Amino acid sequence: MAIANHLLHSSRTPTTGSPILRLRSPQLEKRTAGVVRISAARKPIDGVGEGLNAIASENMDFAPARRRVRSAFLETQQNLDHFLFKTAPAGIQVEEHYQTNSKELEIFWKRWLPSSDVPTKAALFFCHGYGDTCTFFFEGIAKRIAASGYAVYAMDYPGFGLSQGLHGYIPSFDQMVDHVIDQYTLIRGLKEVKGLPHFLLGQSMGGAVALKVHLKQPKDWDGVVLVAPMCKIADTPPGPVLNAMRLLSYILPEAKLFPTKDIGNLAFRDPKKGKAADFNVISYADQMRLRTAVELLKATHDIEMNLEKVSSPLLILHGAADKITDPQSSKFLYEKATTNDKTLRLYEEGYHCILEGEPDERISGVIGDIISWLDSHSSATAL
Repeated sequence: MAIANHLLHSSRTPTTGSPILRLRSPQLEKRTAGVVRISAARKPIDGVGEGLNAIASENMDFAPARRRVRSAFLETQQNLDHFLFKTAPAGIQVEEHYQTNSKELEIFWKRWLPSSDVPTKAALFFCHGYGDTCTFFFEGIAKRIAASGYAVYAMDYPGFGLSQGLHGYIPSFDQMVDHVIDQYTLIRGLKEVKGLPHFLLGQSMGGAVALKVHLKQPKDWDGVVLVAPMCKIADTPPGPVLNAMRLLSYILPEAKLFPTKDIGNLAFRDPKKGKAADFNVISYADQMRLRTAVELLKATHDIEMNLEKVSSPLLILHGAADKITDPQSSKFLYEKATTNDKTLRLYEEGYHCILEGEPDERISGVIGDIISWLDSHSSATAL
């Protein structure tokens, strides 16, 4: 799921003096070649039998295991009692692909195309949040946007979802952004989207990814939509702590040593929808890997220093009661971005997951706001 202040600030715990090295009841899995691997047991999922729970608790460090687990849960996920799954439009053309990129990594990507009788107005490229995948909640979101005449594309970053790589590991945020640019450049060359406006959609950490993509390709995108973006960290660790983290991240980059908080109740305003998130079984739900934490801090600092360079048409959507990514950071982005075509919308009482965890009418309204903005900017681009 998402990542922000609650995951990145390092406060001392009452049980230890260390802001970094507290291990929250994990099980030591193995120690090889000087690398410590730690994995916490996933809590049982209510409503499924022992067999599926056993599958969900498998070690998912590597993509083949995540793909097996996702296949086992696919039918269950599609029948969940959640607005996004129950009311998804029919007739959408859906395809899934694995493609080896220029770095020899196998990347999972997916597309949702309008039904054959609906003209395609533009193409939308999604960047998912920390720990997440494009194969769960975004499925219902993508179908609604596609039904309004948009070709929607999404990928799992290396190390996340169904793509190759160590689960939850970001060795370099900039390199991850380059993987996104690489994959979406290939897709943007497809005949089905050539000549169409191209937009980015980024959620939470994916907002940081989308901003980085735009900053690296300022002339290549017709607009950027950000949902609860991670673009500024209010409470960064003190300098000595940061220096210690950086040093340790070179010694034990993959180690799951960075303390995280349980943010489930802060992400979903509707508790029932939060329960549905338990079925996102290939999400990374363990402690954050040390290098990943350092890279996220570095990425937000880099973005904060370059907000004045955001020149694309911009739509920022944020829950006003979000306790994970601060709505004030979206206001800060709105004020700093140099583009004249910018819109900030704060949703009263909205939590972090305004596309997945709010009352049904709010979710529908937020998706509708995205579609309306795309409609206005697709027609303007066409002119």
